[in-house]
Amino acid sequence: MTMLRDPSVKYSAFPQVPLANREWPGRVTTQAPIWLSTDMRDGNQALIDPMDAEKKARFFDLLVRVGLKEIEVGFPSAGATEFDFISNLVRSGRIPDDVTPQVLTQSRADLIRTSFDSLAGAKTAIVHVYNAVSPAWRQIVFGMEMPEIKAIAIEGAKQLRDNAARLPQTNWRFEYSPETFSTAELDFSIECCAAVMDILQPTADNPIILNLPATVEASTANIYADQIEYFIKNLPGRDKAIISLHTHNDRGTGVAAAELGLLAGADRVEGCLFGNGERTGNSCLVTIALNMYTQGIDPELDFSNIDEVIATVEYCNQLPVHPRHPYGGELVYTAFSGSHQDAIKKGFAARERQNDERWQIPYLPIDPADLGRSYEAVIRVNSQSGKGGVAWVLEQDKGLKLPKKMQASFSHIVQALADETSRELGADDIWGAFEGAYLTTEAKRFQLVDWSETHSGPDRIFAGKLTIDGTARSVSGRGNGLMSSVIAALSESGGPVMDIVDYSEHAIGQGSNVQAAAYVECRTADGRSLFGCGLDTDVATASVRAILSAANGA
Repeated sequence: MTMLRDPSVKYSAFPQVPLANREWPGRVTTQAPIWLSTDMRDGNQALIDPMDAEKKARFFDLLVRVGLKEIEVGFPSAGATEFDFISNLVRSGRIPDDVTPQVLTQSRADLIRTSFDSLAGAKTAIVHVYNAVSPAWRQIVFGMEMPEIKAIAIEGAKQLRDNAARLPQTNWRFEYSPETFSTAELDFSIECCAAVMDILQPTADNPIILNLPATVEASTANIYADQIEYFIKNLPGRDKAIISLHTHNDRGTGVAAAELGLLAGADRVEGCLFGNGERTGNSCLVTIALNMYTQGIDPELDFSNIDEVIATVEYCNQLPVHPRHPYGGELVYTAFSGSHQDAIKKGFAARERQNDERWQIPYLPIDPADLGRSYEAVIRVNSQSGKGGVAWVLEQDKGLKLPKKMQASFSHIVQALADETSRELGADDIWGAFEGAYLTTEAKRFQLVDWSETHSGPDRIFAGKLTIDGTARSVSGRGNGLMSSVIAALSESGGPVMDIVDYSEHAIGQGSNVQAAAYVECRTADGRSLFGCGLDTDVATASVRAILSAANGA
C-alpha cells in the first residue's frame, strides 16, 4: 500500500458549520475555565500498563496540589479494581472538601448504579453518562436510528435522577456527553442534550454539565469552535448548562481546538497533564494553562515546580514527557543555535537594566524561573553555538563577563573542541578550554612569580620575577601606567612587542574578598590581536596576569 495521489477518492473534506455572524474570532480569553483532569480515567485507559492503586493515589495527590478542583477518578463499572480504588478514596477522607470527584459510565442502568455506589458517602460528586450519537457509530457500531439513540440518552438521564434520589446524602451533579459530538449532526446533539435536560431539570444555580467531545479530532480547530458556538446559540436553557470541552489530538491541534472552543463560549476544559490519552492523546492541561499564563491570565493551576509534576506523571504513566513538549520538556528553554543564544544573552542583559517586571526575552515566551527551572540550561553549547552562548555559560557558571571581541576569539576555540569531540560541551568543558587558553601558565612562556611597582616622576616602573621559557628571571620595564610598564618589561626580555587596544575589569561576586577579573586585548607589531585574562583577589595583579596571558597567546 502507498499513499494515494488522489486522496479525495477515499477521504472527504470536513463540512463547514452553517454559522452566520460567528462571534468567537473577535473574542479574547480573560479568565481561566473550570478544569477537569481525566488523567486517572481517560489517561489511565490509554496506558500500556494501567496505574495500580499506589500510582493512582499518588497521581490524585499531585492533581490536588496542582489545584484541580474536579478530577475524574475512574471508570468504576469497568471492574473491581477501579471500583475499590474509588470507594476507598471516598472512605479514606483523602478528597479535600473543595475537590469534586467524577466518574464516567456508559448509559446503561446497571453501570450507572455501580458508578453511584462507588462514590457513596462523598460530600459532592459528578456522575458522567455518555452515549455515542454520530452517524458512523449509529450505523456501524449500534445499527440504530436517531430515535433509538436519543432514547438511550433519555434512559440514562432517568437513571441519574433515580440513583441520586436513592443516595441523598451526597450532593450529586450530573454530566452528559453526546459522545462523538465532533462528527455528529449538530442539531441531533442539541436534541439529545435538550431531552436529557428535560428529565434532569437543571437550574442556573444547579446546572448540568454538557460535555462536547472531539472524540476523534476530524476537522480544523476553527470548525470545532464553530460547532461549539452553534451548539450554544441553539441550545434551549443555555443558562442552565456548563459547556465542557474534551478535545483529542488526532490532527495535532487538540490544544488549539480547546482554546478556540473557549472563545466560542465554553466554560470548562477536560484534559490530561502533558496530553496523555488514547491514540495521539488528549488536550494538554499544562499547555493550555500556561498559554493563558503567558497572556497575563491566572490559570488557577500551579506549576511552580514543573519538574516535580513531570517526575510524578512519568512515574505513574510509565511514559516520558517529550523533551520538546511545551513548557515542560527538558529542552524547551534551551538554545543551541548561536544567533538564538546571542539574542537570549542580550535579552537578559537588557532585563537587568529595565525598571519593571515585564518579561521580554527573545525566544523565551515564559520565564523558566516561574516554573522552578534555573537559567543554567537556557543556553547549551555544541557545534552550532556561537560566541554569545559560550559567553553566557562562562558568565552563569564562573561569573566572567568577556568583552565582545574576546567572546568571538574564544568561541573559535570552543568550536574547534566541539567539532573534535562531536558532542555537546558542558560547563566543565568550556571552563577547561578557557583555562587552557588564558589562565593556565604551566608550559607557557611567561609565568608570574612576584612583582612590585615604583614611581619615577610621571612614569611607573614594573619590577617582576618571572619564569620565562622555564628559567627564573628578574625583569623590569618603564611606562606611563602599570600595564604599559609590564609590556615594556616583556619586550625587553624577548617577549612580543604589543600595544594595548582595550582593557576592562570587574569583580566576581560581592563582598570584601572577591576576585577581580581583568581582560586585555593587545595588538602585535604584525597586526595580530591577542587576548588575555587574569584572575586575582588584587585587581592590579589580575591586570598583570592578563598581560602575561596575552603574551602567552603569541
